Amino acid sequence: MELILWRHAEAADGDPDDARPLTPKGQKQAAKMAAWLDRNLPNSCRIMVSPTLRTVQTAETLGRKFKVFEALAPGASPQQLLDAIDWPAAREPVLVVGHQPTLGQLAALLLAGTAQSWTVRKASAWWIVARDDVTDGEPDCYLKAVIGPDLLAR
Repeated sequence: MELILWRHAEAADGDPDDARPLTPKGQKQAAKMAAWLDRNLPNSCRIMVSPTLRTVQTAETLGRKFKVFEALAPGASPQQLLDAIDWPAAREPVLVVGHQPTLGQLAALLLAGTAQSWTVRKASAWWIVARDDVTDGEPDCYLKAVIGPDLLAR
């Protein structure tokens, strides 16, 4: 299984938190990453998005169908996210558009096997792959790619 974690792009400050829109810079960040993701994601990729405005706006730049999941809202635990995407049982790739610190904690859990506070920068994507040869009932994961909008030309 392939899991792509995409943190939302830069958003404006304000309240309520779930209604914060992307800034103009955030719109550019999201568009750059969306172009790269669109070129590299398989057509069969499921796209799951947090219900906040900033994550929905980030996902919209990809131009693909997606579903909003309450389980991906800010404050979700890494385990809630894994349950929502049916990890590691799901067979098709999954793109999750979400938030810190959950995305960083999930990356650490899958790649290092422990709960740590790793940082996924705004608008960046981490592409994690679970090997098919599972040992001890837990998938063996590796990092396929990490990319941020600052590394992409546009």
